Amino acid sequence: MSVLTRLTNWIAPREVRSWFLPELMGQGQTQSASTEDGALRVAAVYACVRVISETVASLPLITYTRLPNGGKQRAENHPLYELLRISPNTEQTSLEWREQMLAHLLLRGNAYSRIVRRGNTVSELIPITPDQVDVKTSNGAILGYEIRIDGRPELIAPSDMLHVRGLSTDGVMGRSVLRDASDAFNSSKAAQEYGRRVLENDATPGMVLRHPGTLDEEAAQRLRKSWQSMFGGPRNAGRTAVLEEGMSVEKVQMTAEDLQFLDTRRLQRQEIASIYRVPPHLIGDLSASSYSNIEQQSIEFVTHCVRPWCVRIEQALWKKVVTPADRKSVFVEFTLDGLMRGDTQSRYLAYQIGRQAGFLSVNDIRSFENMNPIDGGDRYLEPLNMVDVSGGGQE
Repeated sequence: MSVLTRLTNWIAPREVRSWFLPELMGQGQTQSASTEDGALRVAAVYACVRVISETVASLPLITYTRLPNGGKQRAENHPLYELLRISPNTEQTSLEWREQMLAHLLLRGNAYSRIVRRGNTVSELIPITPDQVDVKTSNGAILGYEIRIDGRPELIAPSDMLHVRGLSTDGVMGRSVLRDASDAFNSSKAAQEYGRRVLENDATPGMVLRHPGTLDEEAAQRLRKSWQSMFGGPRNAGRTAVLEEGMSVEKVQMTAEDLQFLDTRRLQRQEIASIYRVPPHLIGDLSASSYSNIEQQSIEFVTHCVRPWCVRIEQALWKKVVTPADRKSVFVEFTLDGLMRGDTQSRYLAYQIGRQAGFLSVNDIRSFENMNPIDGGDRYLEPLNMVDVSGGGQE
């Protein structure tokens, strides 16, 4: 019987219903905390959620003011600048708050933070777990958010709740990844549990000592203990064995079924990685990675995975946290430049091209490399062989 067949028999419908689906699907009701816990016990899910949430949370989140010429500058005097960059509430840092928000988004599809204001100024953003929130709607419009803290319901106005949605098909609620990808999570969890139980209960020995004669139970026990004391453990690894009486040693090899099971686990990790759009090498699977493609995969991770989450958060903050009076000039933006940087040679070649083309100064380049500006470093070069196509003269 193959490993896949045994695995299929092991996760019989009754077994799945009694053990995993109630935990993962919450018996068809609102997702509970145990649902998150159940999914995060799957190693690939935990790795994907962690790498995305930590990456986005560690990026600088800066409040900017739009300049009349179309440029931007840091709005260091704006109340949102320190709130979003350093500490959004009394209990959390900005990294911790964003990390929690991303974890809720990546598992539940929705993240909520209550907006506390003093006058027109936002003073705190307090996260609320999704299972404590009930969204009240009418004809597709959100009327309010009913939260339940210590069993007491309270209705929060839409303007006082920061609601970041994941993929949505109704425009109101983000779709739960736990629900949509339950089949993949079920399979991976079952295979992981199967492997754990095999390791706990498997009686397959790692080595067999063959004796040409017949040993009684007492003699076999003495031989086993003698061999284990002489060659067992890391300190005795590599010692030379001397066998007598025609004995031989045979090491138990990995079977085709074992290899098939390992392939199944690898494919499940890759499937979960594809759901979250995370390159497999970032969750510990290097089977399809090489020195030549791993940098490109990391850039694709930023472009196709991290950036969309950043834009969702940026636009939700602009819509709910920035006041209507400030929206024409104030905006919030993640700094992704550090993640898009290539190796040292590629960066320096790009700087050289930008410097010679005239759109980068020495101080621009130094800021990209996290260096302090220098005197006279704000000058831009102008190539002498450039001409104005409209007038035909040299610039």
